[in-house]
Amino acid sequence: MAATPDHQSMDLPVIDLDVYLNQPRDSPAVQAECEKAAQALITYGALVLHDSRVSEDDNSTFLDLLEDYFAQPEADLRRDERPELSYQIGVTLENTEKPKCAVDEPCLDVISRLQPDQRPLDISAHSPDPKCRFFWRMVEQPPYKTDFPGLNAPNLIPEAPHIKERWPTTMDQWGKSMKEAVSKLAEMTAVGLGLPAEHFSDAGRYGPHLLAPTASDLEKYGEKDTILAGFHTDLNFLTIHGRSRYPGLHIWARNTGNRIPVKIPPGNYLLVQAGKQIEHITGGLIKAGYHEVVVNEKTIETIEKRRAANPDRPLIRISSTLFWHLNSDFDLAPIPALADKARQVRAAQFNLGRDEGNAVEYPPMKVGKQVEG
Repeated sequence: MAATPDHQSMDLPVIDLDVYLNQPRDSPAVQAECEKAAQALITYGALVLHDSRVSEDDNSTFLDLLEDYFAQPEADLRRDERPELSYQIGVTLENTEKPKCAVDEPCLDVISRLQPDQRPLDISAHSPDPKCRFFWRMVEQPPYKTDFPGLNAPNLIPEAPHIKERWPTTMDQWGKSMKEAVSKLAEMTAVGLGLPAEHFSDAGRYGPHLLAPTASDLEKYGEKDTILAGFHTDLNFLTIHGRSRYPGLHIWARNTGNRIPVKIPPGNYLLVQAGKQIEHITGGLIKAGYHEVVVNEKTIETIEKRRAANPDRPLIRISSTLFWHLNSDFDLAPIPALADKARQVRAAQFNLGRDEGNAVEYPPMKVGKQVEG
């Protein structure tokens, strides 16, 4: 087991999944850890998750593979593009995705209400993100015909021999570890919110979960204050990250509005962030977490160390990310008891001087419509 992390450096609670997995569900220790998980998501929109089943070696193997993949010539990468499927499988090349916040009024309002020294790097004139992405589905096929086949398309395996032979095993191994960790955290969160344990995990059993590594070429985009992924939230239910080799991810805590540089401890630790689906189903009790990826001073220090220690490896920042979704055909609507509590939390925040802006409506809809919208 890894050493206990200095989680205060990030001001994020550490949730121990081992407690939930290894003790009776009705035990005081499990109940307390589940309540801690739910409260962490309500307060911060993020938490650090400890899961002793997770292997740092699997993450390293995954990062090596993705560095090799994205070091290929652009022409080779383009063979894996599927724009006709809205890039929902395969590769998305750099300068394709633009952060919605650059033109989204509610999002710009969030930025304006942050203290000036806690705001993200300016995205108002930001061109599309200079990052690439690959979507690899970690899906259990539903026993029914989905109304959203485009969100449930089969996977694409790259063609290059030195990539192809390693790809499915490596992607599935690391994706499975993160998927199992985050689905169990969904159970803990449900318990902590006073719901049956499987309330969220059953709703996400057939979700179009995506292992979604992003890649940023630090030879091209390694200058300080380069925005690799502009200020945004995620559409899915929960997002889980393994350790990247390069710092640069910043998240924003709901309770303070402070920008937090992410430092995931080595070993069996993962970062989890709330997405829009959990915000919707909880009526805003849990808010989707804002985040950005930028080149900061720590990124540059790491580039130099990596260049010296591994001169033969590509200087590519890979994010180790999985998006955990609810089923595309699931009817998404706020749970009344949680929506009531959300209004109480919102009022309490306001009384503490934290104006969260205009109230948000969460109309009933299919999850697939929410993702496509």
